[in-house]
Amino acid sequence: MEGKILAVVNEKMPVLENLNISKHVIGDKPRPRVCIVTGIHGDELEGQYVCYELARLLNDFSGHINGRIEIYPALNPLGVDSVFRGIPTFDLDMNRIFPGCTDGHVIEKVAHDVIEDLKGADLVIDIHSSNIYLYEVPQVRMSEETAERLMPFAQQLNVDFVWVHAAATVLESTIAHSLNSIGTPTVVVEMGIGMRITPGYGNKLVNGIMNALTHLGVISEDAQREVSTPFVSTAGHVSMINSPASGVVISIASHGSWVEAGETLCIVTDPLRGITLAEVMAPVNGFLFTMRGYPVVYEGSLIARIFSIG
Repeated sequence: MEGKILAVVNEKMPVLENLNISKHVIGDKPRPRVCIVTGIHGDELEGQYVCYELARLLNDFSGHINGRIEIYPALNPLGVDSVFRGIPTFDLDMNRIFPGCTDGHVIEKVAHDVIEDLKGADLVIDIHSSNIYLYEVPQVRMSEETAERLMPFAQQLNVDFVWVHAAATVLESTIAHSLNSIGTPTVVVEMGIGMRITPGYGNKLVNGIMNALTHLGVISEDAQREVSTPFVSTAGHVSMINSPASGVVISIASHGSWVEAGETLCIVTDPLRGITLAEVMAPVNGFLFTMRGYPVVYEGSLIARIFSIG
C-alpha cells in the first residue's frame, strides 16, 4: 500500500523561507489511528531511524492495514536540519510551548496546529533521544495520573523500563501532557543518546510498535512480535549517581546491564596529572538504565541511574 505525504504545517518565515511539517500517512481507513511523532528536539535523531524502518517495514503489509498509521519524522524540521535542540533563531524549546494558540507567536501557532492534527488518535507514540551527555536504554516515561491508562501500551512496545514520575515533575507544556489532557493517549519513549542513531535500539522499538499495531487492530495480518517485559519503577527504586569530582570519565560498567552494590561504574580522571580522582561505585544492586556518555564531567554531574527492585 503506497502511503501519502501530507502537509501538517506550512508557515512563512523570514528571508523567503517556509516552515514545513509533513507526515507520511499509511492506510485508508480512519480508525484505528496510531501516530508516531519525533524530532521535537533537533538534536535527538534516534526517532529518524525508527520512522524510516517502520515505513519500510509497513510496505510488506500492503493490503493488510485495517486502519491508519501516521508518521511525523520532524516536528521541529528547522532544528533537525541544523542539529539544534530548540527552534533556531527563536531560541525556543518546542516541547515547552504546547498546546500553543492561534493568536500568539508563529511557533505557538505551529504547536497549536500540530495538536489539532494529532488529537483524536487511538495512540500517539512520542519518540525522544537522550541528550548528548547520557545513554538511555529504551524506556517509557509517564506520569502517575496517566499510568493506569498508558501502562498497557507501554508494555507492548518492547522497552526495557517504564519510569512512572510523580505528577508534579511532568511539564504541562509538553506535547504528551497536552494530548493526554484532551483524551488522546500519548506514550513518551526515550532511548539512546543525542546527535546519534543506535540501530539496535531503533529495531527493538520498531518491533514493539508493530506489536502494538497488531494489538490495536491497525494491521489485520498478524504482525505481533515477541517483546520483552519491562521493569516498572513503581515496583522498585531509582537511584541517581552523581560525580564526586570534576574530570574525565572512563566508563567500566556496561550500559543496560545488571550491576551489584560496590561494583565500579567508572573512574573520574585528571589527564593533566595522570591520576584517578574518584572511583564511582554502584550504591545498590540493580539495572543500569542510564549511563554517562559524554566523558567530561563537573562535580555533581549525573553519572548514572540504577533501578533496584524493592
